[in-house]
Amino acid sequence: MARIEEKFHKMKYPGAVDADGHILESRTCWEECCEAKYKPTAIRIKEDKDGLEYLEIGGVPSRVNRGGRFSNVASMGQVSREKGEFDFRKKYGEDVPLGACDAKERVQRLDLEGLKAAIIYPSLDLTWETECEDADYAQAMCRAYNRWIVDWCSDSGGRLIPVAHLSLGDPKAAAEELERAVKAGCKGGWVVQFTMTRKPHAHPDHDVLFAKAEELDVPIALHVSLEPPWALPGRYALDHVRKLTFFQNVTASDANRHALASFMQYGTFDKFPKLKIAVLEVGAGWTSYWLDRMDAVYDSIMGRSVPLKEKPSHYFRRNVFVSADPDEHALPAMMDLCGDDRFFWASDFPHPDHTGDYIEELEEVADKLQPPARQKLLSQNVEKAYNLDL
Repeated sequence: MARIEEKFHKMKYPGAVDADGHILESRTCWEECCEAKYKPTAIRIKEDKDGLEYLEIGGVPSRVNRGGRFSNVASMGQVSREKGEFDFRKKYGEDVPLGACDAKERVQRLDLEGLKAAIIYPSLDLTWETECEDADYAQAMCRAYNRWIVDWCSDSGGRLIPVAHLSLGDPKAAAEELERAVKAGCKGGWVVQFTMTRKPHAHPDHDVLFAKAEELDVPIALHVSLEPPWALPGRYALDHVRKLTFFQNVTASDANRHALASFMQYGTFDKFPKLKIAVLEVGAGWTSYWLDRMDAVYDSIMGRSVPLKEKPSHYFRRNVFVSADPDEHALPAMMDLCGDDRFFWASDFPHPDHTGDYIEELEEVADKLQPPARQKLLSQNVEKAYNLDL
């Protein structure tokens, strides 16, 4: 397998843990690891008549993941506004950076970067729920990926940490899968930023999952994925925004903030006071504004409908964690304003919507923090969120 040539920078502060690192999971992981009845229609990669790869979901060609669109998913730092271009004829998994596919190579990368561990999230597995409305099928594909990722991480000495994909299409089944996956080795669960039922994330129908997460003392992470067409901003006609990739990439992060607000609207944290929610891959600079806004509305007449005993900011400081991008200038201020035990950093390696200089950028942020806050950002907060013993 060809490797992208890279120059590595070793982190000068030892012991950092990447809270949201990604991999290119095996193209056959779903059909290999799902139950027999689902194998004929398991998620798989195929080629069209022009030799371009597309994703097949439930036996149906994807309308979104087609034309080789995911062939460049591991091009962090190789393409930017100024350099390079996507090659849609490239095959998934070709010309990738060290550690994007192979677990042993990922551990090598951690050593080269001076990192202690990485929480592992997928690439293709982030995308298929965008076009899935079959709750049973979704649960089967989640189980398949979760079995595969536990095995992939198993030979890393605990340095590669799996988190289970859960689907809220069937919250009871999601709770059962969380329990199974945690017993198998996962340190938490994650859901995408929309639900196939279109119920808010904190809707009481999902309480069965939150109760199980609280019982197991593991976090539920909200992770962005591709937006379904129906989830794009409805104030603009779909024909005008479907190809606006900059606009979509920037505004998709709103969904996780909406999800967080739903946990306040439904009083979830009073029902489950030990529940841990992690908000991933939408940056951190919005946090102070969002808390101020939620607190202000809570104190107004509109707040009478909210069944919370305390202001939303109280629950944020008790129940919520946020992953920050290493290049965020406002991060030290957010930690000062909103609590230095609420934030951790994430690389998003190897995805192309970030640059490849995340270690240098992380050092710059860490330099601005006092040692206690610095250690919290680099490792202690994520270790607390996921109950890691590294």
